[in-house]
Amino acid sequence: MEINQQCVVALTWTLKDTLGEVLDVLTEPVEFLVGGDDLFQTVEDALQGHAAGAKLELQIEPEQGFGDFNDQLVFLESRALFPPEIEEGMTFEGASLPAGCNPEAPKDAWYTVTELYPEHVVLDGNHPLAGIALRLSLKVEGVREATEEEIGRGSAGTGFFRVQAVHANVLGNDTLH
Repeated sequence: MEINQQCVVALTWTLKDTLGEVLDVLTEPVEFLVGGDDLFQTVEDALQGHAAGAKLELQIEPEQGFGDFNDQLVFLESRALFPPEIEEGMTFEGASLPAGCNPEAPKDAWYTVTELYPEHVVLDGNHPLAGIALRLSLKVEGVREATEEEIGRGSAGTGFFRVQAVHANVLGNDTLH
């Protein structure tokens, strides 16, 4: 079956930055809905017409991926507002930031603690890969028709490459969320 709109593809990949540093490796196939919200448009466009077994090499510029870095999404907050066990790398949903944080911090963003100081915490609402050009080596492991349920929700359910360029979770189970 050839890849087209409203089908599900099973992919494996290696994601690197332009210096060749490996950022993510997906060795077990994960399913994504083509024509939904699971993949960047650049990836979907490149997949069109291919079938299982296809291997593609893509360069994804920041504006095609996780967006440009926005310094307006970086906030310096009082450390006293946060629990004592706060650590670099922790994430907070904007709507659940402690009272007293900058009211201009968008509530629909996710913030990563990027630096800790004795009196302050640096919160960054950018995706960890914002502003970075990416190289994606991917392999199509399988292609199938999408179910009505998948089409209805716009996702095969994985959420790895969800197109939420600025407001996203950090590395973890949703590696490229």
